[in-house]
Formats: sequence, structure tokens, C-alpha cells
Amino acid sequence: MPKINVYLPDELAEAVKEAGVPVSAICQRALEQAVRRVTAIRETTLGDLDDADLAARLPHFTARTRAALKLGIEQAQAAEAPTVGSGHLLGGLLTEGGNLALHVLRAVEIEPDRVGRELARQPLTEAGVAAEDASRRFSGPASNALELAVTEATAFGHNYVGCEHLLLGLIAEPDGTGGQVLRSLGAELRLTRRAVAAALAGYVHLRAQTPQAAASGTTETAAALAAVVRKELQPIVQRIERLEERAGVVTES
Repeated sequence: MPKINVYLPDELAEAVKEAGVPVSAICQRALEQAVRRVTAIRETTLGDLDDADLAARLPHFTARTRAALKLGIEQAQAAEAPTVGSGHLLGGLLTEGGNLALHVLRAVEIEPDRVGRELARQPLTEAGVAAEDASRRFSGPASNALELAVTEATAFGHNYVGCEHLLLGLIAEPDGTGGQVLRSLGAELRLTRRAVAAALAGYVHLRAQTPQAAASGTTETAAALAAVVRKELQPIVQRIERLEERAGVVTES
């Protein structure tokens, strides 16, 4: 049977040894799940899909993520784009309007409206599909971003792919318009990943404190969530700023 090496940080490796965790079985299960999700993305043929179609083809994606994908697909079709690009996926996230990814952007001081304006100035056509039905598939960068979203979800230990994971996938993808726009506005993968973790922790906390308000998705709850995320992020931002000062790095505000 072929072997695949898995490299872990020293602390985690030591903890795994002490706990006697069955690494092989856990890794095999996680890889099987990731392969199924990635294969589903690569085999997805687009077109006049409704939410039931997307739910059947991408069952691990949340309802909000599927809604954002559907909106991105519709934007690409309305523009008669040759493929659905990463910029269209980002546009779908913005248009959906109520997802956690947007709260995360605000927490790292990137306003979604500004992202939308910058995105509108960019060409959204991307290469990556050489087939007769190219117009019915994701572009190469969009597929990569979706696959990276699956990877991010797996790394968090989540059994679903949410809009926050898609945001991370877009930032991590190097070639697509979506990631280029986000990075040009200051989105950095490691900090945004920490913001997602803080946002999820804040969301759980808020649901425990005010379940009715959180369930209703009120403006007050969204503001409270952003405040929690900013509070969690402040020490991280301060540490980064101190490191940049020591290194003599000058950043724009």
C-alpha cells in the first residue's frame, strides 16, 4: 500500500504521540472526504441549475454558500462570460449579502462595498477550461478556489463548506481575479483565517447569549458579532504591527 508522509508541527506531533491518536485512520478518512468534495466540484456542469441541483452535487456546501455560487453563476451568464470565474464567485458572496465572510472582511477593515467597486473595474474572464462546454463550467482559478475552500474547511475540522471557507479559498488562490482584488485591498490569508476562527467563536458565543436575536439575523447581532471579532483580532494586529516596526516595514493605512 502506498505511503503518504504527513508533516506536523513539533507540538502537535508530540501531543499526537502522547494521546495515541490513530493518525493513519484519521488521515485516511479526512482525505476520502476531501477527495469526494473536490471531485464533486470538478465534475459539476453548470447551466440552469436550481438550489436543489447544487445541493445534490455539492452536498457539503451550506445553503448560503450555494446561494452565493448560484448568484455568481447567474452573473457570469448575464455577462455572457466564457466561464464562471473567481471574480464571479466573489461577486456572488457580495450579492448574497448576509454571510459570515462579509462580517470577516469588515473585521479586518475591508468594506464589502469597496470590494464590489474594485471588482467592477476588473475583467472577470479567466482561462482554465478547454472544452466544448467551457461556458458551463468553472474556470481554472474558480475551481482551484473552491477546492481550496474545501481544504480550509477540512483544516478547521468542519464537515461543511461555508462562505467563510470560500473567502479563504479565494484569497489563497494566486491567479484568479477574486483573490487579486481581495489581496490588493489588504486581505492576508493568515490574518483572515484567524479572523474566521474568531468570528466563528464570536457567533457561537452570541448564539448562546442571545439565541433569538442571532437566529433572526438582526443588524444589532451583526454589529455585535463584528465587535467580538475585532476584539479577538486586536492583539493579533498589534503583534503584527510591532513585528513590522522592528523589521522597518512601512505599510499604508
